[in-house]
Amino acid sequence: MLQESLMTLFCNSVPSCVKVADLGCSSGPNALQVANDIIDVIGSITHNFNCHPPTFQIYLNDQFKNDFNNIFESLPYFYERLREEKGERFSSCFVNATPGSFYGRLFPTNSMHFFHSSTSLHWLSQAPKELVNKANIYFTNTSPSHVYQAYLHQFSQDFNLFLKSRAQELLPRAGMLLTFVGRDDTSDMVTPWGLIGLALNDMVLESLIEETKLESVNMPRYGPTAKEVKELIEAEGSFTLQKMETFKSRWDEGLKENDNDDLLLDTNVRANFIAKYVRATTEPFLTAQFGGGIIDELFFRFRNKVAELLEEVILEHAYLVMFMTKN
Repeated sequence: MLQESLMTLFCNSVPSCVKVADLGCSSGPNALQVANDIIDVIGSITHNFNCHPPTFQIYLNDQFKNDFNNIFESLPYFYERLREEKGERFSSCFVNATPGSFYGRLFPTNSMHFFHSSTSLHWLSQAPKELVNKANIYFTNTSPSHVYQAYLHQFSQDFNLFLKSRAQELLPRAGMLLTFVGRDDTSDMVTPWGLIGLALNDMVLESLIEETKLESVNMPRYGPTAKEVKELIEAEGSFTLQKMETFKSRWDEGLKENDNDDLLLDTNVRANFIAKYVRATTEPFLTAQFGGGIIDELFFRFRNKVAELLEEVILEHAYLVMFMTKN
């Protein structure tokens, strides 16, 4: 949907300097991939217009604690590759870091042309306050209604603030493309976070974790339904939702990048792969709550639960992807 979104925004003209931001960027080897793709698409648009390619001002945003140094060290190679691969479809590019929470202002008023965010907005600014959610660190199909309502309320507050902030920063008729983990409320909800909760409960029963400590922990994330997101966008009023799609991705989708189908048949390899990336995203939070001493044992148990489920069902994440323009 990236190409379609950019072609819609720049169908008539392309500014001399295109300002875009990747909100919630990673610090890994693919941190600049979105920037590369955006430059590629807009370069093709200007080529079709038979006009000079624009300068790009790229802003990479993440939390203050994100290590941007890895990205900065890769910039010389990134700039060189742009010149070599894009040729006459590329002019110049300047990459900057903009640390801070996207649940609030990050840029000057009416200054940006395009926002992109992938797999970040399901993380909340904080866990729901004063929530009693015994034996779970997240809401599940068996959770009481007040647990679901507390999570929905927190997501609604955060997403509304996100929309208001971006609306102030975007130029008129500019837009943004958002992708994040959602939820299909017509099916059973099996999530990595739910399995982590089950593993933690097992450890409580074996006196490896204090029950009171587990009862006080709630994961600060929420996967909304498409209906919930549409209603929030409409209620906030700053944007027109041009397109929304939903898709599902297997928990072990990344293994396909190895082009080795044999790996996908090995349940243990698949479970190890899943446990590794789930641990990478949740370990800081879990360590802060329970201490680092339980992490290895926790993810050993999590891996085993994943392996058991892989034998029985297809484990999938649900994603929402949407393109909207500022009114």
